[in-house]
This record gives sequence, C-alpha cells and structure tokens, in this order.
Amino acid sequence: MTDSLTITAFEPRHIPGALRLSQEASWPHTADDWAFALNVSRGVAALEGDRVVGTALCSEFGDFVTINMIIVDARLRGRGLGRRLMNEVLAIGGTRGMTLCATEDGRPLYEKLGFVAYGEITQFQGIATDVPQGAAPALTLQDKADLGHVIALDRKAYGADRSRMLIRLAETGRLYAGDAGYVAIRDFGRGQVIGPVVAQDADTAWAMIAAVAEAGRFLRVDTTPATGLADRLTSIGLVHVGGGTAMYKAPARQAEHPWAIFALANQAIG
Repeated sequence: MTDSLTITAFEPRHIPGALRLSQEASWPHTADDWAFALNVSRGVAALEGDRVVGTALCSEFGDFVTINMIIVDARLRGRGLGRRLMNEVLAIGGTRGMTLCATEDGRPLYEKLGFVAYGEITQFQGIATDVPQGAAPALTLQDKADLGHVIALDRKAYGADRSRMLIRLAETGRLYAGDAGYVAIRDFGRGQVIGPVVAQDADTAWAMIAAVAEAGRFLRVDTTPATGLADRLTSIGLVHVGGGTAMYKAPARQAEHPWAIFALANQAIG
C-alpha cells in the first residue's frame, strides 16, 4: 500500500530526488533536463518523508496537454502509486485532449485510464558521422523576444499552442527558422537533442537537421516511422535504440496540412 505517502505539487526543490529516480531507471536526463520539463509543466511528486519516490508531469499547451515523466521508485512498483500519480496529473489536464508516450509496462494502465494507441515514437541516438554538407533552407537564429513566426508554424504543425516551450527552447538552446520551417537543438542527456523540427516535407526537414548536426557530437532525434527519416538518421551514425507507443485521450489535436512535426522536442514532451 502507498497510503502513507504524501502527494504534493512538484517544485524545483524536488528535482534532485527526481534525478535520482531517473538515474536508477537508466534515463539519460540531467538536472537541467528535469528543470526544462518542469518549466513547461505542472505536476506532482510522491514523498516518503522527504524522499522523492514518484513523479508525474503535465505539460500544458493551451487546450492540449502532454503527460510525461511518470516514474516510480523500484521498491514501490506494483502497489498502485503509478495510478495515484496518473490520477493527479489527469486532474490537472481536466477535459483537455491529452497525449503520452507509453512503455510496454505502462501501456495497460494508460489503456484503463482511457488512452488509445495511435502510433509509434522511435528514438535514434549516437555519435554523428558523415553529416551531409548540402544546401539547407535559409535559416535565422531566433531570439526569444521575437518568436511569432515560429509559434505560428508550430501551432499549425502541432495543433496546439506550445509558445511557452518554444520560448524556453530559445533560452536554453538554439532555434533556427525560415519560410521552410524551423529546427531546435539543445543540450540533453549525454549530448544534444535535435527537435522539434517542423517542415512541409521530409527533404526539407532532413536538410534542417543536417544544418545543425555536428559531426563527432552525441546526438538524439525522436521521430516517428511516418516521417521517413529513419534511414537518413542511421546514415549519419545514429542507432534506433527504442521509443514507445504514442497514445491519446480525446479530443485530438487538429494540425493544418501540409505542415508537420518531423522530430519531437523529445519523446516525453512531444
């Protein structure tokens, strides 16, 4: 039983405990990665005394949310804590549409809570080699104070308002944009993550990824099979290392064709 645990609002002071949990679960996240996620989210932490033994975040993008960073101390798994944490963040989400990336272990719980599988998320990572040096679309480094164009493109491709996350990306990483779309790159885990990437077609998306990828650096790209980027990512040395099942709870987002998401901020946040 977990009745003796305290569930409280996740605050920055809980990040060291959350980091310990993620390290024990072999997640690549650093303290800065947790801080990034918390900056664009509200959530809860489960406490055993002062010790963080579970977390769950709800990233709020206007009228849509992403449920993420669901983690339970290994000692307490199978005792209902995961469901308690999920119920807390579902309450934050309310009646808004929701999405998450499920592991095989977590999927049965999410299905019981009303989530439906709709696709696959694939994670590629490794030391980048042989990055192509072809012509890329005209891209300009974006300042956080002037992201109107990027925010508009992202809303068309994603179907919800992620302006808060995009501002944070411009603050903590690099975000480049032009008429053909945009690409972001920031420090994450063992190296850097490229994403989101928004474009109208795979060739343009790949040209933007290649424009920011640095040979010799550890890179991660989270994408989907539908983007057609898998072979190109493996061609520069990245390896498919896993991913998860994309699940949603109605109402669904409404994206505007032909703009599309070709790479995620990461598989947790979307």
